[in-house]
Amino acid sequence: MKPVLSFAVFGIVFSISFILSSCSSGYSSRDDDGVEQGIASYYAHDFHGRTTANGETYDMNTLTAAHPTLPFNTLVRVTNLDNNRSVEVRINDRGPFKGGRVIDLSLKAAKEIGLILNGTAPVTVEILELGPPTRR
Repeated sequence: MKPVLSFAVFGIVFSISFILSSCSSGYSSRDDDGVEQGIASYYAHDFHGRTTANGETYDMNTLTAAHPTLPFNTLVRVTNLDNNRSVEVRINDRGPFKGGRVIDLSLKAAKEIGLILNGTAPVTVEILELGPPTRR
């Protein structure tokens, strides 16, 4: 391969790698103690009564949440960093599916930490009890 072409290929590969690594939302981080920080949102009426990723029926009036990676039945404490209010929820669904968000809370959980008015808030997500590994 000619040196100019080789350099061009390297530049393209490097540029693509840089762009892809920059595509992460930047809103989420997890420290060594398993505490994740990012943006929380909630889901309610449109999903009430539908089946969650773990097979349960979604009930917006229970203390549950959707998380992209934590095992189902993991218990977490979510703290709203705007008002320091916390709630303990059980992971029973997958999500959120909107960029930059780390957890989707049920309506009841969102109300408990004062999330309803703005719809989103900066939070910490602290693992209290890890659920068993699952295949779903």
